[in-house]
Amino acid sequence: MSGKFDYEAEMAVVIGRTVPRHVAQDDALQYVFGYSCFNDMSVRDYQKRTPQWTIGKNFDATGGFGPVLVTADELAPGATGLRIRSLLNGQVMQDADTSDMIFSVAETIHLLAQCMTLEPGDVLVMGTPAGVGQARTPPVWMKAGDTIEIEIEKIGTLSNPVVAEAG
Repeated sequence: MSGKFDYEAEMAVVIGRTVPRHVAQDDALQYVFGYSCFNDMSVRDYQKRTPQWTIGKNFDATGGFGPVLVTADELAPGATGLRIRSLLNGQVMQDADTSDMIFSVAETIHLLAQCMTLEPGDVLVMGTPAGVGQARTPPVWMKAGDTIEIEIEKIGTLSNPVVAEAG
């Protein structure tokens, strides 16, 4: 459908217990069950067709998640201080630290709890560091035959082959 298929290395946060509305930021991390890898694969030309990015972020077979779930007690509070990278065909494209996220895990949960109740199994995707394909000069797009990997220190590696859409 597109020649503008992009990668985004992100950390996923899995909620383990119902988060009460208006939870204090200092209490927010007690509701986290664990952490995983997420690849927010985006179809950029569709993403930009409307002011809402939803269409470009929700194509079938995008949004790779896993392959493991590491419990919160195995990591620093809020999973801070972990190296997060994306590698396209083995080449490092993004390389950052989870401590550099714009919003911390606790802040994100606190903010979301102002407007909604988070339930066990809900997944929060925390945003991506610099280095996505659309921001490069020239842009770097994924294509059929590529492999994109998302690595997060102490959590694991998510590896996704890029396959042409059938039909």
